[in-house]
Amino acid sequence: MAMNKLTWKDAEEIAWALMDKFPDQDPLKLSFPKLHQLVLGLENFGDSPEGSNEAILEAIQMAWYEEVQ
Repeated sequence: MAMNKLTWKDAEEIAWALMDKFPDQDPLKLSFPKLHQLVLGLENFGDSPEGSNEAILEAIQMAWYEEVQ
């Protein structure tokens, strides 16, 4: 099965990928610019860097936070 590239709409899937890649990171201690950089660095992320906003980044941060609890 081919892996579809993640987009900014995939907050939960992005959160899972970040959790796997950065297991010791507390998502609540990340600034939004830093979180943006981490998402862009994900191997299977394929959306435009300009496609995010504060609400999208917050959704990713909260999904990640809920997964690590």
